[in-house]
Amino acid sequence: MKDDPIEDVLDDLLNYDEILACMVARLNMISVMPDQERFDPDVMKIWDIIKRAMDDVFGVIREYSQAGLGEIEFRLQNYEVLFYVFPDTENALVAIVPALSNKGLIEIELENARREILKIMEEKEKTLISQ
Repeated sequence: MKDDPIEDVLDDLLNYDEILACMVARLNMISVMPDQERFDPDVMKIWDIIKRAMDDVFGVIREYSQAGLGEIEFRLQNYEVLFYVFPDTENALVAIVPALSNKGLIEIELENARREILKIMEEKEKTLISQ
């Protein structure tokens, strides 16, 4: 079975020291997630709390994604959870970073990853339509 190209994009994001965990997700569902073994162990200790908070944020994304909501973030304990919403969907690229990170480079990398994932999603959709 060939690798998921979206998972490859996520794996590349995990090569950045300040990206502690990342995934493509929606309310109550993680669509694509790299190997959790690569996630920061401290994030995994509070994963249940982060996941519950993420589900609450996805309610906001559901409500406002059609109105053009592009990004949203929240801080929880020593972490920030960044959501880069895919246009006209309830899905988002989600990254967990340290709370006091310099987010300039992180934001550029996440936006580039979001664009790359969008291209992959569009290609998959075109393939499904043509079959």
